[in-house]
Amino acid sequence: MHKTITVRIDDDTYQLFKKAADGSRRTISNFMEYAALNYLTQENSASDREMQEILQDKELTLTLNQGKKEIANRRYKIVG
Repeated sequence: MHKTITVRIDDDTYQLFKKAADGSRRTISNFMEYAALNYLTQENSASDREMQEILQDKELTLTLNQGKKEIANRRYKIVG
């Protein structure tokens, strides 16, 4: 289900979004959604070098695998 949000931005920022949206043939709202999703996926992913470091950390990989098992068994608590 789609949600509507209101965002306040100054005129310069609006013009920047408008130019970027026009350049990619998107509406401003669609471009903002695209840009936000792109940012979030890039910020939340590891580079090859970072992933290699993670995989070499045995204690970390054990902890992550244990967490995956607990999620699969529905034995977790969401902390907010």
